[in-house]
Amino acid sequence: MAKRFEDLEVWQKAYRLAAEVYKSFFNCKDFGFRDQITRSSLSIPSNIAEGFERNTNREFIHFLYVAKGSCGELRTQLYLAVDIGYIEGKKGKELIGLAEEVSYMLNALIKKRKSF
Repeated sequence: MAKRFEDLEVWQKAYRLAAEVYKSFFNCKDFGFRDQITRSSLSIPSNIAEGFERNTNREFIHFLYVAKGSCGELRTQLYLAVDIGYIEGKKGKELIGLAEEVSYMLNALIKKRKSF
């Protein structure tokens, strides 16, 4: 059992995903889009951390669900970013794949925590 949220592999991947999104959209001139996509990416590791720090299984599961929802929001925005040319297709697919991986990991962690 992890003692710190930083030890969770899902948090580490979600953090890396958020950092990559921030780097990829740093020069995006559509400030509304840039703000929304960076906020949804940051929401994922932030909610994992917040839930972990609540120290109750029920609250942790709730925040994992919120993080999973933000992951779906981010994937939608990444698909759009690729389609409208805000990000190169290869990079977009890489980020979408990472977001899907985080989503699967969140789902597995939710199932595990529900069995406690």
